[in-house]
Amino acid sequence: MTITDRRRVLAGLSAALSLSTAPSVLLAQQPETRPEPAPEPPQPRFGFEEVVRRAREIAAVPYDPGPNLPEPLSRLDFDSWRDIRFRSERALLAQNGAPFRMQMFHPGFLFTRPVVVNVVRDGVPTPVPYAANLFDYGRVKFEKPLPVNLGFAGFRLHYPLNDPRIYDELISFIGASYFRVLGRDQRYGLSARGLAIGAGVPGGEEFPMFREFWVEAPAANAERVTVYALLDSASVTGAYRFHIYPDVDAVVDVGATLFPRKTIEKLGLAPLTSMFFTGENDRRFHDDFRTELHDSDGLMIHSGTGEWIWRPLRNPRLPAVSSFVERNVRGFGLMQRDRVFEHYQDLDLTYELRPSYWIEPQGDWGEGSVELIEIPTTDETNDNIVALWAPKTPLEPGREFSFGYKLTAMMDSSDLHPGGRIINTYQARPKALGSGEPVPAGARRFIVDFAGGDLDYHLRQPEKVEIVPSIAYGRIDRAFIVPNPKTQGFRAFIDIVVEPGQLAEMRAFLKSGDKTLTETWSYPWRAEA
Repeated sequence: MTITDRRRVLAGLSAALSLSTAPSVLLAQQPETRPEPAPEPPQPRFGFEEVVRRAREIAAVPYDPGPNLPEPLSRLDFDSWRDIRFRSERALLAQNGAPFRMQMFHPGFLFTRPVVVNVVRDGVPTPVPYAANLFDYGRVKFEKPLPVNLGFAGFRLHYPLNDPRIYDELISFIGASYFRVLGRDQRYGLSARGLAIGAGVPGGEEFPMFREFWVEAPAANAERVTVYALLDSASVTGAYRFHIYPDVDAVVDVGATLFPRKTIEKLGLAPLTSMFFTGENDRRFHDDFRTELHDSDGLMIHSGTGEWIWRPLRNPRLPAVSSFVERNVRGFGLMQRDRVFEHYQDLDLTYELRPSYWIEPQGDWGEGSVELIEIPTTDETNDNIVALWAPKTPLEPGREFSFGYKLTAMMDSSDLHPGGRIINTYQARPKALGSGEPVPAGARRFIVDFAGGDLDYHLRQPEKVEIVPSIAYGRIDRAFIVPNPKTQGFRAFIDIVVEPGQLAEMRAFLKSGDKTLTETWSYPWRAEA
């Protein structure tokens, strides 16, 4: 075999081997085929359900009151704390042309438990970090820098309520579960609270606290802003949602779910807190050029039966609790009806511009009572008035409880019901001026002005209007009405006699035939022993 022939044979064997082994070689060189990884599920957007979950989990563990403030902050008095101001140019929520701004409150003074405030953008919450350069400390000086994880006392939201160029304060959350909201041309007065426990009960009240907040970053041209809050106390945790609508009458739509740690016998839903020092019906303190000093002058109730009730507020000598038993109450609120500057004469505090807060329950609130708690005060600096809804059934651990309501901050409440209203309540000795007739012990005269509704029409035939008075634990000596052209209504006179030391409960309304013309005036009075 020649060399050429041998080469041809070897070339043929090589080609044959290459063809026989080619598939194995190719398979060995190819990468191993693996299945495509499943895409990660999208993260759920933060919302009310997440706050409910956290409240449920926290309720299952013992209550933790949280850390104390650094000593320099806990020693601040009111004036020093107030001197620490948030720098308005550092306000949050300004992205995307949103019409809302958020400013923080510095911890200190009475606000000893810092809270966490988050901003939620695109469904993702991010805590707002504390930084000293967010604040102007004024005259307040600290020897050492404050902790970087200090937190805040609370926050407030601003919105151009009165002028498109100015961001007015709309709502603030600071202290326990307190919050205050304003509409157009209003000034802060009374406060709302998330929850009350044991209000008016001997032994002291428990004050649940909002420990964490989440504020949804509003979009451009947003007409509302949403805030979530986590409530905590020794007795209960809760998840809260606030939809806040700025307007002439600002509205806060509240939804909440509670998780009790222990049995709560005295629960207060939608509690309101206000101040009443002196007014035309209660002049025990009158050594002042200002004849009236109050943030609210009456409790108004729309009962489940449709009756409207007006209960003037008092500054009593002893703590007093008045209960109005209801089923599915339609509404209640602490109202400031008197809008006449001359009745207050206070250029700085502008009591005539304090808002009324009206509560409208959503859903079935069942059996319970509207409670009014009045606490004595010797000056105008104390919030001595509380109004709330007290459910009849205690709240038991292991059973979550949900409720909702709408709070409206208003100046004029005359549109709430079409009937006549009580605009004045006075009291005096039941005798004519200059008369020497003796006044029996326990006797008193009450003068009530009814106006509004269609009472001006009934002035044409006043003889067809009559007063319907009633009293518990006393007697009515006489009751009559006279036309009052100054108010385009009627003035009622009610003379009563009560045993010394006895508390009387009075009611009165006006009617014509079978038609009720006014709301019902309700007032307690105790004869001096």
